[in-house]
Amino acid sequence: MKPIGGPEMCRLMEAHGWLLQRIKGSHHIYSKPGQRKIISIPIHGNRDLKPGLANRIARDAGIEP
Repeated sequence: MKPIGGPEMCRLMEAHGWLLQRIKGSHHIYSKPGQRKIISIPIHGNRDLKPGLANRIARDAGIEP
């Protein structure tokens, strides 16, 4: 997966049906109706997510890399 920032990952999640439930500090918490998963995305300015974390979030959300 190409380098992706936190805000861009949030837009990608919302495009795939995930809903922002709450914001706690610098983490945005997403859930999807009909699923029991909760996914947390760190938002640290314009810094990119590390590749392993970005891949894990995408895999958990069911988003193809």
